[in-house]
Amino acid sequence: MVSKILIANRGEIALRVLRACKELGIATVAVHSTADADAMHVRLADESVCIGPPPSRDSYLNIHQIVAACEITGADAVHPGYGFLSENAKFADILDAHGITFIGPTAEHIRLMGDKITAKQTAVELGIPVVPGSDGEVRPENALEIARGIGFPILIKATAGGGGRGMKVARTEAELEEAVSTARSEAAAAFGNDAVYMEKYLEKPRHIEIQVLGDGEGNAIHLGERDCSLQRRHQKVWEEAASPALNDEQRERIGEICAVAMRKLKYRGAGTVEFLYENGEFYFIEMNTRLQVEHPVTEAITGIDLVYEQINIASGKGISVEQKDVVFHGHAIECRINAEDPRTFVPSPGTITTFHTPGGLGVRIDSGAYAGYKIPPYYDSLIGKLIVHGRTRDECLKRLSRVLDEFVVDGIKTTLPLFQDLVKNADIQAGNYDIHWLEKYLASTSA
Repeated sequence: MVSKILIANRGEIALRVLRACKELGIATVAVHSTADADAMHVRLADESVCIGPPPSRDSYLNIHQIVAACEITGADAVHPGYGFLSENAKFADILDAHGITFIGPTAEHIRLMGDKITAKQTAVELGIPVVPGSDGEVRPENALEIARGIGFPILIKATAGGGGRGMKVARTEAELEEAVSTARSEAAAAFGNDAVYMEKYLEKPRHIEIQVLGDGEGNAIHLGERDCSLQRRHQKVWEEAASPALNDEQRERIGEICAVAMRKLKYRGAGTVEFLYENGEFYFIEMNTRLQVEHPVTEAITGIDLVYEQINIASGKGISVEQKDVVFHGHAIECRINAEDPRTFVPSPGTITTFHTPGGLGVRIDSGAYAGYKIPPYYDSLIGKLIVHGRTRDECLKRLSRVLDEFVVDGIKTTLPLFQDLVKNADIQAGNYDIHWLEKYLASTSA
C-alpha cells in the first residue's frame, strides 16, 4: 500500500479523495493555489503545499510544481481526481520516471482513449458497438464524400478534448462545409488541435455510461450503468443509476461487453465507457480514463468505494470484489450544485454567508463549501454534489424533493431552484427524457 498520497486537485473531489485516504490510514498532502488557501481539503490534509497563483496553468496544471511538492513532502503517490491532469499521459509518464505512483491507468491507455478517433478504432477491435462514422480524420476536401456515406444528419466532433467544444451538427449537405470549418476552428482554439471526425447524428438518444474497474493484469469488472442524459451544452447536470430506460437484460449485456473489453485491454484502475443509446442499441462515444464527477451514484447502489478501489489497484492489491459479488440495490440520483444563476447560468462567485446541508437516510453531500467560504472566480463553478438513494426510483425522487427544500445556500446564486423544478416535472418523474430534453425545457421556461 502506498504510504502518502498527494491530491493533485481542488474542491469537492480533493476532499472526497482525502476522506478515502483517511479511512485507509494513508497520509495526505493537499496542493493549492493562493486562491484556495482556505479550502476545506487544505484544512483537513496532513500537509499542504502552495503550488502557485490562481490561474490553473500556473498551479493545478503545473506539473513541475506538483512533482516538486511530492519530493518535498515525500509523497509516493498522486491521485489526480478528475479534470486538470487526470487524463494527461505526460504527467503519468513523468511521475513514473520519478518513482511516484500515478493512481490511474497507464500513460499508454490514457493516450489510446484520449484521441477520439483512436479510441473508436480501439473500441471496434475490442468488440464494443460504435456509432457509424468516419474511419479517421475528416478534412474539408473529403468531408462531403464521407458524410454521404454515413447519411445525414451528421455530427462533427473534435478528436481531442470534450465538453461540447468543437462539436457541430450538419443536417443537410448545404450546412456541412460551414459546420466542418466551425468545428475545426473551435477545436484548434480549445485544444490546439483542429482535427475532427464525423458520426451519424442520433435524434433522441440517451447518454448511458458503464463504470469499469481493471487491475492491469487482465481482470476487470463492471459496476452497472449511469444515465447522464440531462445535459446543458453537453455538460451533465443530473445523473442517476440505474437508468430508467434499460431493463436488466440490456444492462447486463452492455456491462459484460465493457468488462470483457477491459480484460482484453488489461486496463488498470477506474474508467467509464460512454455510449449513446437509442432504440435498444448502444453506440460508443468515448472512454474517460479517470474517476467521474458522478461516481457517487454508482457507489450508492453497489456499496463499493471507487476511490478505495483505485488506491488498492494502484498499490498492486487488485480489485476487492469479483463480478459475482456486485449486487445493485435501489436507485440513486446526483444533482450538481453550481454557483450559477439558475436561469442564465452566469457564474456567481462570492462569499457563502449560509450553508445548511440536508440530512436523513440515504442522503450524501460531497462539497468543500462552508459558511464564510469565498468561491474564487478562477475555476469550475461546481460547489457541491447532492446524492440521494432510495429503495426505488419513486422513493428516491420523493426523498430528493424533500432534501432540495432543506438545502440552504445564501450569499451567492446557485442552481438549486432548477433542481426543485426538475424533480416535480412529469417527464422527469416518468424517466421520459433524452440528451436534448433539458435544453428544450430551459428554452420553454425562459420564453
